[in-house]
Amino acid sequence: MHERLTRPMLFGAYQLSLLIGILLLPVAVVAGRLGVTLPIHRVIQTLERAHERARDLP
Repeated sequence: MHERLTRPMLFGAYQLSLLIGILLLPVAVVAGRLGVTLPIHRVIQTLERAHERARDLP
């Protein structure tokens, strides 16, 4: 039962993080010109790994 809830929630969180990353792209461009980086790539990578691990569960 736990896995049935975990997989869709991780998939949703991963998709949401991609959407946030896309929406923040203009902000990231401006921040990059100012020498500031946004760590959204770390969030996406972490959620992607968690989603892959959950997907590989029996």
